[in-house]
Amino acid sequence: MGLLLGKITVETPKYEVLHTCPDYEIRSYSPCVVAEVTYPAGDDRDSGFMILADYIGALGPPRNRRIEKIPMTAPVITAGEKIAMTAPVLTARGEGGGEVTMRFVLPSSEYARAEEAPAPLDERVAVRDEPAVKYAVARFSGVATEAAVAERVERLRRSLERDGRRVVGEYVLARYNPPWTLPPLRTNEVMLPVED
Repeated sequence: MGLLLGKITVETPKYEVLHTCPDYEIRSYSPCVVAEVTYPAGDDRDSGFMILADYIGALGPPRNRRIEKIPMTAPVITAGEKIAMTAPVLTARGEGGGEVTMRFVLPSSEYARAEEAPAPLDERVAVRDEPAVKYAVARFSGVATEAAVAERVERLRRSLERDGRRVVGEYVLARYNPPWTLPPLRTNEVMLPVED
């Protein structure tokens, strides 16, 4: 019932809040280990999620060399995404906007470095260390449609410009809930990297 009502019960990345204002937070994220897949922006929007879910064993036997089930975390991160997804995923836009990168953050309680994580069987999955990074973050609820994300990214950019903060990269979208969570109870974030 908790997932339906938006309760986040899985591990989330560690960060320190450096600044809070009504429009956004500035967060310093600790280094972490990610599993990611990059695919053409026109591909099925669920293809990246399914590849990563197979790697960790979310939907069946894990597709990694140790056959080790890896706990799901939130959010799922995506960049470069043109069509909204509704799973806890992080997405990033590739150079030129022709690719989507989807990342699962692996549990820091189990993997401090990429070499500690099981090697994927699918060559499309890359497991790597993600360095510490500072993001400006704006949270919102509901379905992360393309229009909703674009509007929030632009609003965040304007707020950062107003406050004299410099953006140093493209946005990522973080979704914390599975698709069956009631839309008004979903947690999403748009995140822009900012300089120190």
